[in-house]
Amino acid sequence: MEFKDYYQILSVPPDADAKAIKTAYRKLARKYHPDMNPDAGAEDKFKEVAEAYEVLKDTERRAEYDELRKYGGDPRSGSGFEPPPGWQSGGGGGGGFSSAGGRHFEGDFSDFFNSMFSGGGGESRSRRSGMRGQDAEIEMPIFLEESVTETTKLVEYLIPVIENGQMKEVKKSLKVKIPQGVQDGERIRLKGQGGSGHGDGENGDLYLHIRLVPHPLFDVEGHNLVVTVPLAPWEAALGTKVTVPTLSGKINLTIAPNSQAGQRLRIKGKGLATKSGRGDLFALLKVVMPPSASSKATELWQSLSEEADFDPRAQWGNE
Repeated sequence: MEFKDYYQILSVPPDADAKAIKTAYRKLARKYHPDMNPDAGAEDKFKEVAEAYEVLKDTERRAEYDELRKYGGDPRSGSGFEPPPGWQSGGGGGGGFSSAGGRHFEGDFSDFFNSMFSGGGGESRSRRSGMRGQDAEIEMPIFLEESVTETTKLVEYLIPVIENGQMKEVKKSLKVKIPQGVQDGERIRLKGQGGSGHGDGENGDLYLHIRLVPHPLFDVEGHNLVVTVPLAPWEAALGTKVTVPTLSGKINLTIAPNSQAGQRLRIKGKGLATKSGRGDLFALLKVVMPPSASSKATELWQSLSEEADFDPRAQWGNE
């Protein structure tokens, strides 16, 4: 069995990072793509490049492959390669080559790949025709208010197509339902909404990366929300009722006398939606001083300072 030097095939050093590997693959895959390169041997070269990327793009498979290289795998030696005793890949197999961006090429694997990674025992896979279309990945901004209920959004994106041996991008529009309770960073798959397959290959998929748009009033903590509630000093001292905004409308909140700045009041069920309910809203109290004071107000503050028996720094102790 011939050892495959996947790093050499992609023309990258063994310590290349994932970005460099992906860049090298895209460049070579485009160069040898059967629809782009009619030369004899281009298809075989494309398969070889795709196979190399199939291994090196995956962290677990790449680690296994790096271990195999320690056992004398050198394509320049001309000698056959034998895996170490008891070798068994933990990376699993696949039915084809997944390219950058999700393009999937169905075809023959090398004996080396089948023996080392697919669990196929060296048996050749049957040839299949066609190529899976390229996946499309876009960021989907969602307002916090939209995450509370299911919403429908219009999505416009570009997908690559090959016409007459030339690659071009076409615009596609789609109305998609965004489920209730989506979280920032969540990835939603829409099957078959990516690039068109070639031959009898399937269409690619569309992936939406959810990004919650920052809100001017609310901070997000998991499925909980935090809203800062400004209070005048006398409101914190005497207590009051304030109107507080939520994602579903305004509510009245009672502020107890002698409330402290930084105190958090829990409002149950007014946070973000979850699969089983709603998170909570926390009202963060913030005491705000007036920007200026009249002479009468200053006298009252002075009178209060003399009347009140209070040292805010008592916890520091006496030095």
